[in-house]
Amino acid sequence: MKRIIKLLRLYTALFIGKLAIYVCRIAGSGGTSFPGRIAMKIYPEILRTIGSGYRIIMITGTNGKTTTARIIEQILRENHIKYVANKSGANLVSGLVTTLISDVRLKGTPSSPTALLEVDEAAFKVASKYVHPAVLVVTNFFRDQLDRYGELFSAVESVKEGILNSPDTTLVLNGDDSLCASLGRDVKNPVIYYGMDNIPGFEEENGINLNNDASYCLFCKNKYEYLYRTYSHLGSYKCPGCGFQRPEPLVHISRVPAMTGEFTTAVINTPSGNFEANINLPGFYNIYNALAAVTFAEVLGFSHDKTVKALACFESGFGRMESIPVDDKNIQVILIKNPTGLSQVLKYLSTVDRPFVICFMINDNTADGTDISWLYDVDFEPLKNMQNMIRRIFASGIRAEDMAVRLKYAGIFTDNIVIEKNNPAMLDAALNTLNAGETLFILPTYTALLDIRKLLKKRFDLKNFWQ
Repeated sequence: MKRIIKLLRLYTALFIGKLAIYVCRIAGSGGTSFPGRIAMKIYPEILRTIGSGYRIIMITGTNGKTTTARIIEQILRENHIKYVANKSGANLVSGLVTTLISDVRLKGTPSSPTALLEVDEAAFKVASKYVHPAVLVVTNFFRDQLDRYGELFSAVESVKEGILNSPDTTLVLNGDDSLCASLGRDVKNPVIYYGMDNIPGFEEENGINLNNDASYCLFCKNKYEYLYRTYSHLGSYKCPGCGFQRPEPLVHISRVPAMTGEFTTAVINTPSGNFEANINLPGFYNIYNALAAVTFAEVLGFSHDKTVKALACFESGFGRMESIPVDDKNIQVILIKNPTGLSQVLKYLSTVDRPFVICFMINDNTADGTDISWLYDVDFEPLKNMQNMIRRIFASGIRAEDMAVRLKYAGIFTDNIVIEKNNPAMLDAALNTLNAGETLFILPTYTALLDIRKLLKKRFDLKNFWQ
C-alpha cells in the first residue's frame, strides 16, 4: 500500500510539474524553477527518483558555468549524444528538478540518457544528497554576492561537502585556482586538472591584482608565491609554508596565436595529443571555460576533431557574450555579477577597435545580491583609459544612480554619463548614438538581464531565454 501511495505521489508530481511548465511557457515566464518547487512539495524525493535514470554531468563554480555548459552541450551534439540541460541557468535544486521533469516521461523514465546540469555552488551540496554526477566540472571561485553566499571560503566548503557525498564522481578542476585545486586534495575521487602555461604576451596580467581573492594558503595561511599569474588569484602558485602548489595540469594551453574581438585561437595540450582550436568567444577569461570543456571531452574520450568543431561553432548562452545584429549595428549582452568578472569584461572592451556605447544595468534584487559595494572593487582603469572610444555610457537599473557615482569616482567624464532607467528609451537612445558597424555593450546584473532580454526578444524576435 505504501508503495502504491508513493507511486501515486510521484506520478502526480510529474503531471503537475509538466502542466506547470506548459502553462508558464505559454504565459511567457519560462517556468524554469516554479514547477520544480511544486513537484518537490508533492514528492520530496523526486530528484533522487528521476535523477537515478541519467548519466549526470554537473558544472559548478563562481564564473563561467553557463558558457562552459554551452560548450559541453555542443561537444555532446557533435558526438551524437542525446541530453537534457538547464539552458536557462536556473541552477538551484528546483531548477534541476524542473529540467528533469521536462525530459522524463509520465512514468518517470528519461527520454534522454544524459543530463547536463549547471549547479549553483551553494546548491551543489544539497543536490549531491539526491544525485551523484558521473563528472563534476568546477570552474573557479571568486567573491560573489557576499550577502547570499557569505565569506568566499564558505562556497569552497559547500562544494567540498557535495564532493564528499559523491566519492565516485570524476572531478575536473581548474588547477590555476588554488581554491578550486584544493578540492582535489585528500579525496578518493578521480581528479583531472586543467590550466594555462605562462604565455608570452600576457605579462600585463601578472604582477599586482586588485581582485586577488586568495592571496593566502587555504591550509596554513602563508602568502602564496607566484611564478606567474593569468588574472586575479589564478596562475602558478606555491605556498612557502606547507608546500601546497599548483598541480600539474593534464590539459593545458601552451600558446595563444590569436585573440580578436570575436574569437580566440589556442594550442591545447592533452594526454591524447595536442591540437589548435578557434574558441568562438572573445575574452581571456573565456579560454578557461573552453579548457574546462576540453578536459571534460578528454574524460569521456571524445575525438579532438569533434571537440575542435564544437569549440568553433557553439552558441553562447543568453546574456553571456550574446550578440544581436540590429541592421548595420550590433548589441552584445554580457552578464556581470562580481568584481573579477566585471574587471575582465572591461579588459575585453579595451580590445575593441571601433567606438561603442556601454549600458550598465545594476539591480539589487535578491538574485543579484543586495549589497552592491562590490562595484568599488572593480578595476575601472581600462574604462578610464579608453574614454575616447566610448560614445556614451548609460546607467540603468534600480541602482542606476549608484553606478553613475561609481563611474564618476573612477574618473569617467560625467558629461558622457546618462542615467536612463526606462529600458526602451535607453535602447533607442543608445542605438541612435551608434554609427554603422558599432556595438552597444549591455552589462546587466542577473535580474536586469532578464528584464532587458524580454525587451530584446520582443523587438528582435530572439529565442526564449530557456531555449
